[in-house]
Amino acid sequence: MKKIQLIPALLMAFLMIGQLAVASETPSNKKKVITMPENVKKVIDNSCFGCHNTDSRNDDAKEELDFKTLDQLTATQKLGALKHIRETIEENEMPPKKFLEHKPEKALTQAQKELLINWVKQESTALLKK
Repeated sequence: MKKIQLIPALLMAFLMIGQLAVASETPSNKKKVITMPENVKKVIDNSCFGCHNTDSRNDDAKEELDFKTLDQLTATQKLGALKHIRETIEENEMPPKKFLEHKPEKALTQAQKELLINWVKQESTALLKK
């Protein structure tokens, strides 16, 4: 007799777990995505992505920042990465001077620096609002 009562209780438990799983997929729990306008992407592709991506041979650079995996970070980690990007650009640390000796065409112009800094500020604000 107890086995018969146990079956409905287990069934009810499975149904409740299923409802919780569906509820956890609501839009408010989705990852916050960083958007990258085409003009920003163009600058990053030219001056940053070569070193700061998963496939780079520069282990230090890809450990510091990997644009390919940026959206996989938590919102807090994304905010930290964006802050690091802004500070690095403001302090003229990237691209590194030694790298620019061999590839001067990768240098960021003042307009490109301002574009990236404004993008970082906009994305940081958007992440904080979500």
